[in-house]
Amino acid sequence: MRVLVVEPEPLLMRILERGLRAHGYEVLGADTAQHAVQLTNDESIRCVILDRSLPDADKIVRSYLHSQRPQLPVIELTSRDDPAPDDDDGGDHLPKPFALEELIGRIHARTRGADEPRVTTLVSGDLRLDLLAQCAWRGERFIDLPGREFALLEYFMRHPGRVLSRQAILADVWGYDYDAGSDSNLVDVYVRYVRNKIARTGTPPLIATVRGEGYRFDPVPSHDVQSAATWRQT
Repeated sequence: MRVLVVEPEPLLMRILERGLRAHGYEVLGADTAQHAVQLTNDESIRCVILDRSLPDADKIVRSYLHSQRPQLPVIELTSRDDPAPDDDDGGDHLPKPFALEELIGRIHARTRGADEPRVTTLVSGDLRLDLLAQCAWRGERFIDLPGREFALLEYFMRHPGRVLSRQAILADVWGYDYDAGSDSNLVDVYVRYVRNKIARTGTPPLIATVRGEGYRFDPVPSHDVQSAATWRQT
């Protein structure tokens, strides 16, 4: 699904682009009102994320969308300094700072029923992730994954076989750039939680540690799944 992000702040734009792409969205970016209006002529865009701090956001972008594409969902990012939103404008207002998961949830809610297909389940061998129900299974075993753990596993499953650095994981799953002063163990702790929960006795871990670089999700080999199915039948 294609999403337009209208954001004048370069750092926030990069964070949003990486986070949305990690969840499978195709992202177009605009940092001016005029550029945003040009891009909204693209009929494949299914949602607009509009930062209210953008100069002329109301005068140009919102007025144009209201007249030309009134059915296009708009999620407005607001700050403390913004005027109080008008409850009658039909907009969806998300105050900053916000969690990436909350933005993804808003997009899901506003675009539900869109006419283009969207991936709702990720599968790797006998590991299955239901993105709508936010549930995970390994074979017939249900795996309880709270929000951030679920988002981390989803991120790994969308990038199978790739070495993912801690910086990339922090930016795309937690939604902020890596800071040397931040808790450098945060990613390690959550990876350990997820790796242990999805483990299956007698098989290699699905999330491998790549020394000095980060982590890699190794897809479940098909012969492992077949062997497990045969074992259950005997």
